[in-house]
Amino acid sequence: MSSPSKRRDMDVMKLMMSDYTVEPINDEINKFFVEFHGPKESLYEGGVWKVRVELPDAYPYKSPSIGFVNKIFHPNVDELSGSVCLDVINQSWSPMFDLLNVFEVFLPQLLLYPNPSDPLNGDAASLMLKDKKQYDQKVKGESRCQPTNLSPRRQCTRLGDK
Repeated sequence: MSSPSKRRDMDVMKLMMSDYTVEPINDEINKFFVEFHGPKESLYEGGVWKVRVELPDAYPYKSPSIGFVNKIFHPNVDELSGSVCLDVINQSWSPMFDLLNVFEVFLPQLLLYPNPSDPLNGDAASLMLKDKKQYDQKVKGESRCQPTNLSPRRQCTRLGDK
């Protein structure tokens, strides 16, 4: 087993041993879903998202591909594809980072500190800049949503509606 594959396996195991629910896609160790909860004391608190993770063969030397499966209203997340605009993943990734960094630091910081000047979702960025109160209400409303199925991006039920 080569060093990158050992590291990949170790990082996936660390993620599985943590508080995250990890669900392999087609029994592949390099493709899986992670259940991600919105950070405490944020607009996204109470929200639950399925995040698709794909690890390239050269991981950890190349960054993972990260995307939200179910809908999230955020300036730096593409509303249709779920792709994430996050500099540390897209441009400044280092082999010193691991999957726990992605879910315990990078994604929470993205949700806590959106960057409307570099948007993937122009509607979210525009609303955030023009009417912060309405933006906050929309985010809070949509964050009270949890996935009912891994496949359809937009299928969710409001928490408390069960």
